[in-house]
Amino acid sequence: MCVCTLTSVNAQNFENSIEAKLRLEVAEGSFNEEDVSNFEIDSYHYAKSTNTNNVYVIQKYNNVPIFNAIGVFAIRNQDVLHFSNSFEANLKDKVNGLLANISPAEAIHSAATQLGLESPTNLNVINTRSSSHFLFNTGDISFEDIPVKLVYQKIAKTGQLHLAWDLSIHAKNSEDWWSVRVDAQSGEIISRHNWTLTCSQNHEHQTKVPTEKNIQFQAKKLAETAYQNFTGTTDGAQYNVFPFPVESPNHGVRSLEVDPADENASPFGWHDTDGIAGAEFTITRGNNVWAQEDRAGTNAVGHAPDGGDDLIFDFALDLNAPPTTYEDAAITNLFYWNNVMHDVLYQYGFDEAAGNFQETNYTSEGEGNDFVYADAQDGAGVNNATFGTPPDGNNPSMTMYLWNPPGPVNAPLTIESPASIAGDINGDEASFGPALTATPITEDLVLVEDSSFFPPDYLACETLTNSANINGKIALIRRGECTFVSKVQKAQDAGALAVIVVNNEGGDTFNMGGTSNTINIPSIMISQADGEALISEIEDGTTINATLVNNGPFMIDGDFDNGIIAHEFGHGVSTRLTGGKFQADCLFNAEQMGEGWSDFIGLLMTMKTSDLAADGRGYGTYAISQETSGGGIRPTQYSTDTSINPFTYNITNNANITQPHGIGYVWAQMLWDMTWALIDEYGFDPDLYNGTGGNNIALQLVTDGLKLQSCSPGFVDGRDAILMADELAFDGANQCLIWQTFADRGLGWSADQGDADDRSDQIEAFDMPPTDELDCETFSNETFGTEEFKMWPNPAENIVNIQVGLNATGDVGISIYNINGKKVASFEKDASQEIQLNIDELNAGVYLVKVTSNEATFTKKLLVK
Repeated sequence: MCVCTLTSVNAQNFENSIEAKLRLEVAEGSFNEEDVSNFEIDSYHYAKSTNTNNVYVIQKYNNVPIFNAIGVFAIRNQDVLHFSNSFEANLKDKVNGLLANISPAEAIHSAATQLGLESPTNLNVINTRSSSHFLFNTGDISFEDIPVKLVYQKIAKTGQLHLAWDLSIHAKNSEDWWSVRVDAQSGEIISRHNWTLTCSQNHEHQTKVPTEKNIQFQAKKLAETAYQNFTGTTDGAQYNVFPFPVESPNHGVRSLEVDPADENASPFGWHDTDGIAGAEFTITRGNNVWAQEDRAGTNAVGHAPDGGDDLIFDFALDLNAPPTTYEDAAITNLFYWNNVMHDVLYQYGFDEAAGNFQETNYTSEGEGNDFVYADAQDGAGVNNATFGTPPDGNNPSMTMYLWNPPGPVNAPLTIESPASIAGDINGDEASFGPALTATPITEDLVLVEDSSFFPPDYLACETLTNSANINGKIALIRRGECTFVSKVQKAQDAGALAVIVVNNEGGDTFNMGGTSNTINIPSIMISQADGEALISEIEDGTTINATLVNNGPFMIDGDFDNGIIAHEFGHGVSTRLTGGKFQADCLFNAEQMGEGWSDFIGLLMTMKTSDLAADGRGYGTYAISQETSGGGIRPTQYSTDTSINPFTYNITNNANITQPHGIGYVWAQMLWDMTWALIDEYGFDPDLYNGTGGNNIALQLVTDGLKLQSCSPGFVDGRDAILMADELAFDGANQCLIWQTFADRGLGWSADQGDADDRSDQIEAFDMPPTDELDCETFSNETFGTEEFKMWPNPAENIVNIQVGLNATGDVGISIYNINGKKVASFEKDASQEIQLNIDELNAGVYLVKVTSNEATFTKKLLVK
């Protein structure tokens, strides 16, 4: 029994193909009939690069989904060309029950308690989607409405499948976006994932004459462009940024990029949302991303720079100043790079149908309403960046933080006099209002008095009674009773030049939160001990003169580390494509390579023509104040030179290689090796939108591999998906090259990933496939000249003719291989005669014909119709 929830006629057509494939799996003993008789087509999309419909199926039992049990089918002309899966076998023996003992509302309350959230209030169902699938309101604990549905969750220790309520809460009190399974019997959380992924610190290219293979790739790209073409319009927007492919301010200079939106991916420009010519927004907001500041770290709507009616985003930038002084330039750079990522990856199949991030889907495919919220200079933390990816139709969120500069930060407050208390005092600036600059503010301190108490408590929560004394001075205020913003606003209205807030609790100070469009004076918080000492001196009649200044070193703004921006966006790509666009939980197993795909995308997006394969590429060097030659935030630089990066697959077993960043780093190096091998074969193309170089092919293979791999993949799954992508997109032209690069890093034919939920059971191997599986020796062409070797007709149906050469004598061996390199036919023929081969038994497809004599060999591609 199949449950097809999609209304498209295509979805119904897929059912027969899927059922036929699953019957074959049952016949081969992979599953029993009950395991695969109940499934649901969750999503599908057409992949132009592979010319397949990629269909994602959820395994179910008693009409209840098995969490993360996904089948991936690549279907062409109703034939299943590829099937990978994370299905469970022997379901009947594993399920623990059919009925829930707790309600979905009780599951939300239980989850909130166990996650350390406030108890939900005013919680109500706003949509009943089925008898076991509901949508609740936010309950005042989530930024988004809370979906709840019944699933079966696998328990790793026992292998049992427990009935559970699957729900997600985008917590209001943190950056966390929780996806949890609550046991429907006990109310205990038995599985949790955080959709917000954190990424904290922790020779010239050859220019080759196009070969047959990348001429085909170029033709494919041109055909896809024609297929996608919209009748759009440019908007003439201009952005002063560190442009693609510049990695950071240390790697290049800013330039004014004019009308950079791609006509296929963003046909109405980057500020449109309705598909009609003309921008809907003149700020850094549009169809793909809304970039804004969030210095308060509250995820509230923040400032976004305005380019005016002409959409000119050209703002001053002085990196030798506090980041708040150049926030417009930073937000513009963040907006630009999110849009570039969107537009480039659109060309490779991360499009609307596949679940990309757009407010309006101009093709009407996919869900829409899910542009990226990108927060710049976020005040919720430091030395980090995050990306949260919910299922298609829900907005992802990117958060970029500031990074600590090297060495201690100079104290912002200096007591100038009297000499008895002179010295520096540490403190933290507010997240609202202007920042301190290198221009000092030197004045006397004045305690702010209001009408609430006598003697005064200096809280500044009521009407001020000493405004005349505050005018032109630095105001000193205690924390408490009312908001930081209201305190500073009152002092500003009284004429204060700046404000110092004294903490009312012991311990560290912090960035005072809040938002304001009217505060134009700086403010800082100092510790209770330091502040109360100053208050006591002033109460005793001492005049205290002080200076507020930012002498640096200044925080480093992650909004200009474009490799990190690309990395974060990459998390959204790998999450949406693995298991289909509605499955956001497929990359949380122990061996998953999410960090690796993100690093790879960041590396590829910032490649330059002058780069060399053996060059060391440090990741995130700008954010951590290193030179471009620095080691970055990974265990080593990325390089094909094993003296720089010697690690192979086996190192993933080592607990000293962190999970997930260290594991991902090993995977990214393998992809980097593959990229350079493809560049050696096809050359480098700086046009990442429409180019045909090895770098373009690498990005296509990795993107298609994400679509084809199973949910909860390990390294072997990821490798095999890329190999399959090459078969489907490039007729298997790069099989040996791909195998060799993976084998060189220990992911060869005999490598074993073990349990993808166990990070300590991997077995590396450096061998290539056996020749009966893939004969990589076949592809050597030191042979008959092409002018002497002829094969016709090509394409052929039943008969193919071969002429070896005018002067050839003796017998020759002729072997025919499929695109996997497996020999499917062989002949012995007299070379002196015109040779005729009967190919009736060959299926339609692409083959390689190898002719061997005592003197030479030659191979030629044959297309059988």
